[in-house]
Amino acid sequence: MTSERSEAYGRVMRTLEDVGPAKLTDSERDRVRHAADTLFFAEDLGTDSDARDAVSDITALARHLVESERWLDETARKLLQDVLAAGPLAPVA
Repeated sequence: MTSERSEAYGRVMRTLEDVGPAKLTDSERDRVRHAADTLFFAEDLGTDSDARDAVSDITALARHLVESERWLDETARKLLQDVLAAGPLAPVA
């Protein structure tokens, strides 16, 4: 666990508070929270299938928010970056 991961996790939680139900449905907020929690407690993306699934899901959600024109691309990318930064570094191939 690093301070950078903790700070990223905090940014995700603040974003969820800031946008609230006006910008995300309850199920979408749950998905963001679940992804952030899963990644925050993951040790290795290479061996943790739950963490990889969380990355796929949060990426799909961010894409959906932009494609449905509910969020700007920049805003969705920032959320995605923060969620991913809460997790371990991806293994180098």
